[in-house]
Amino acid sequence: MKLKKKSWWIIISILLSLITGFIVGSFVSGKSFGRKLFFTSGNKINVILDIVNEDYVDAINMKDLTEKAIVNIVEELDPHSIYILPDDLQAYNEDMEGHFGGIGADFIQYRDTIVITGIVPGGPSDQVGLLRGDRIITINDSLFVGDSITVEKILNTVKGKVDTALKISVKRNGSDTMIPFEIKRGIIPLTTVPAAYQVAEGVGFIKIFKKFSHTTYKEFLNAMAKLTAQGCHSFIIDLRMNGGGAMDAAINITNEFLSLGNRIVYMEGKAFPREESFANGTGTCQEGQLVILMDQMSASASEIVAGAIQDNDRGLIIGRRSFGKGLVQNQIELSDGSALRLTIARYYTPSGRNIQRKYKLGKIDEYNQDWIEQFANGEVFHEDSIKVDKSLEYYTVHGRKVYGGGGIVPDIFVPIDTTDLTTYYIKLETKEVFNKFAFFYSDSNREKLNTFKNYKEMLEYLKTQSILSEITRYAEENGIKRRSNLITKSSNQILVTTYAYILHHFFGDEAFYPVFMSNDPVVKKAVEVIQKGDASKEAIISGITMQENNSLTFFKD
Repeated sequence: MKLKKKSWWIIISILLSLITGFIVGSFVSGKSFGRKLFFTSGNKINVILDIVNEDYVDAINMKDLTEKAIVNIVEELDPHSIYILPDDLQAYNEDMEGHFGGIGADFIQYRDTIVITGIVPGGPSDQVGLLRGDRIITINDSLFVGDSITVEKILNTVKGKVDTALKISVKRNGSDTMIPFEIKRGIIPLTTVPAAYQVAEGVGFIKIFKKFSHTTYKEFLNAMAKLTAQGCHSFIIDLRMNGGGAMDAAINITNEFLSLGNRIVYMEGKAFPREESFANGTGTCQEGQLVILMDQMSASASEIVAGAIQDNDRGLIIGRRSFGKGLVQNQIELSDGSALRLTIARYYTPSGRNIQRKYKLGKIDEYNQDWIEQFANGEVFHEDSIKVDKSLEYYTVHGRKVYGGGGIVPDIFVPIDTTDLTTYYIKLETKEVFNKFAFFYSDSNREKLNTFKNYKEMLEYLKTQSILSEITRYAEENGIKRRSNLITKSSNQILVTTYAYILHHFFGDEAFYPVFMSNDPVVKKAVEVIQKGDASKEAIISGITMQENNSLTFFKD
């Protein structure tokens, strides 16, 4: 028994020695695993980053780690809050401000060379004499030819601070001699209203493309003035594929069409007191017919315009259900040049609708892919596939039912037109064949094409040429297999698109849009509705009254 007790004491002594050594060793090395206490009543993230910075076994780039941590945090919020890295902030701000410092030229990459395809009238390139078709060879004595040169690289090089200079050498068509130019950068507008033209007798068409910037309202007023001078008294505003942007531009444009006191939009959030916008009665087009064109990619500021027009029974929305973004972001710029665009409020249409579609925090990819479901469930092809939440029922100022949640449902639905759409046509688009062939054809026939005074004359000439056979041969030479049946089916749209791109090389957007959209079924429907008189305030109110008497279904074709 004594021997047995002695053995147990030996074992216990050894274990106590090991534990004591482990603890002492930990303190000697400066660490006590699991015992070191940090107070985290403040910002735990900063505490953890400090611990990693001081104690982690390997050297860590703390700046990169912090940036990634911030990105991950913001991605756990709603889908429209974003963190903008310092290197990206300038591009974001340029988009919103509507201008940048540059030389005023458009480019295309043709084979291994960057070619000028457009010149901003009165801009720096125009002032020094650069021309469409000029091949850029050097910039500031550095060679800019070869497979590694891209349009993006050119843009990053020629953009810069206003009034700074750069040197460019170009080769002009028909000459092997390089021509040097010294250009002083200027303020180059990012046009958001690329086209305004009379689409039918007395009907003006205005395209607001991609976004609303702080210059969009001024561009819009210029477009309205031009069309009014041409005798237009009814208007089609095309907001398809417009993802939103500056809210002030959307409010000011809407104000042009509404009567004094009509609500345009209101916003509110946790730390954002309710703020309302009303029409001030100074609008230049409070009468006359109005149609707003929308599709599944029309969002945010576009939906503010459409929602205000619809809820005030001022005009008609034609097309397809909009994207559904009812959140407001505020940009907070940080001292290191980065910025946070944080959702601070929701906006509501005049009837009280919030049209934000459903989302889950942190599920950005799922949210961004959600619009594809509109194709899968047939919503873009069939009106009866549009599902609305009937628990979110609201009424326009004259009592018409409208619905919140999931975008704005159009008054008149027009499906995606697939008549001329084939896999062959889609390949021509995705492979940029239209744009590249248009340059090739324009460059090869520049002397003849330069003789036309306006795009209509040139268009009539192009219609006499064998454009279809030329572009399909060009496509085949560039790896797109000839598909005779598909070419025949898409021939009309192939020709229209090709004509539009060629004309753009000589006359810009004001030629491109009237030709490219000449077969657009949504535009045709808008013109038809206006010509019938159905888009006037009086007709809309009358339609609502008749609907209440069950004598017709409101705005159904």
